[in-house]
Amino acid sequence: MNQYPAWKYLLILLVLSVGLIYALPNMFGEDPALQVTSARGFAIPLDLEANIEDALIVENLEFKNMERAGNKVLYRFNSAEDQLRASDVIKKALGDQYVVALNLAHATPTWLRSIGGKPMTLGLDLQGGVHFLMQVDMDTARSQQLDRYVDDFRAAMRDDRIRYVSVRREGKGLLALLRTVEDRSKALDLIRRDQSLQGLIVEELDTEEYFGISATVQEQQLLELQQTALKQNINTLRNRVNEIGVAEPVIQQQGADRVVVQLPGVQDTVEAKKIIGATATLEYRAVDEANDAFTAAQTGRVPPESRLYTDASGQPILLKKRLIVAGDQLIGASSGFDQQNGQPQVSVTLDGVGAKRMLDFTRDNVGNRMAVVYIEQKPGGRKTEEVISVAVVREPFGKRFQTTGLDSMSEASQLALLLRAGALAAPMEIVEERTVGPSLGADNVEQGFKSVLIGFILVLIFMAAYYRVFGLVADLALFANLFLLIALLSMLGATLTMPGIAGIVLTVGMAVDANVLIFERIREELRNGNTPQASIRAGYDKAFSTIADANITTLIAAFVLFLFGTGPIKGFAVTLSLGILTSMFTAIMGTRAVVNLIYGGKKRVRKLSI
Repeated sequence: MNQYPAWKYLLILLVLSVGLIYALPNMFGEDPALQVTSARGFAIPLDLEANIEDALIVENLEFKNMERAGNKVLYRFNSAEDQLRASDVIKKALGDQYVVALNLAHATPTWLRSIGGKPMTLGLDLQGGVHFLMQVDMDTARSQQLDRYVDDFRAAMRDDRIRYVSVRREGKGLLALLRTVEDRSKALDLIRRDQSLQGLIVEELDTEEYFGISATVQEQQLLELQQTALKQNINTLRNRVNEIGVAEPVIQQQGADRVVVQLPGVQDTVEAKKIIGATATLEYRAVDEANDAFTAAQTGRVPPESRLYTDASGQPILLKKRLIVAGDQLIGASSGFDQQNGQPQVSVTLDGVGAKRMLDFTRDNVGNRMAVVYIEQKPGGRKTEEVISVAVVREPFGKRFQTTGLDSMSEASQLALLLRAGALAAPMEIVEERTVGPSLGADNVEQGFKSVLIGFILVLIFMAAYYRVFGLVADLALFANLFLLIALLSMLGATLTMPGIAGIVLTVGMAVDANVLIFERIREELRNGNTPQASIRAGYDKAFSTIADANITTLIAAFVLFLFGTGPIKGFAVTLSLGILTSMFTAIMGTRAVVNLIYGGKKRVRKLSI
């Protein structure tokens, strides 16, 4: 009557074994560490490790070990004091080309990491780290879009050979002055059919000398552009942080024009600002082929329609002031090899408006050169502009094209990285910053652990005292439930915060709720005169529907909390939901298996210890 088939026992053992293995990484703690990455996310050269280690030896600083993973190098230290001293030493040795960030590295053994074992991700309130609130400059975003309309309209009229006196910004739109009614009619027709000029409300405006067009951008169009700029900035920030290698960052929108950036484990606010604050944009510009850059640099006489830049090697180069394509019109970039000659190349994809502008330019400039300018806005208002690529236009192209002539695959990968991560649609500034120290985080972890432990012990004592052997079985299931919950949080990579710990404490109480219902039902069956074996079976069978109903309604509430809640509420909902699922398994199937092992093999059971 109360026997499980062998496969059920094997299934329970398998689930518990897997849960135990993946809960283990949380027992090994963390090491104070330094994470070294390139300021632009490039690959770390092999000889850099020797330079770092030489600098540490000079200062008599020992490190546990070194790990190289992708585009970063991680050094583990024995204490936070060694970590801080080593940070100053390495920064001095490497200069501004590299970012040296204080971090906490998981001390999980290699064999566990090889099978995907990792500890729970802790939020800022538990692990410490930095929090930034960034404001997107929407006025500049609007201004940039209006400038683009002006440039597009001016270029389109030149292409259609429409004579005009001037095209300039005015208010929330633009004002174009033309000499004749025929020219104005052609310009109006151009606005109606040109895709890049959609969204303009046109009005004719005459003066004593000229025939004018006043074009205003619809407010809804500007709002959509602002939201697009905000979303693109979030994607760009996420790319920059991910490429640099900060573990488990949180980057999300707050309100209409703000972005929250959280970097758990990073303790150095200055270095975090270098990662977040040093945002960048890109520009494609034509090379001034008619003038000599060296002469302009020596004499200081730059042609009025050009600007003087420097390339990666420090050589001067003249570029046209007129912008071809901006970085916010770039959709994607990837490195690879040219199928025809096997040379490294970078494949670039533009949006619809950018594709048209690029096609118009390249159609008229085959054989001329085009440059990519990387513009980086660093904290404190410092701005750097550098030409990172110059290529000859071989044929007209638009939405997709390849940049070739690169020296190596490494250079191609670096250029693709800059193109992907450097396209901010609007400037941003940090309006709020907070640092949660590791000591405060450790206090929160200790308090959270105490709350779980105290609640856990009280529940264990009550169940053992009130339900005796069956209570001890429920206590065993409670242990299993707790490490299964920790294993699930670790495997899913969920971020644990203080509200999440509150969810775990609540789960500890709710985990035995199902057993209380079952045990009380068994008692009721015994009072009705049923045999112990029949009472056990009836207790589990008849209480199941009540337990399922109660847990399903709680799951619905947790789902609503997760759907509509913010970060802390989501953390509570996640731990509560997972705790309900694991408690259903341990409190029903797990305890039934143990009870079956104790009583199921006995033919005659005179009394149950319940």
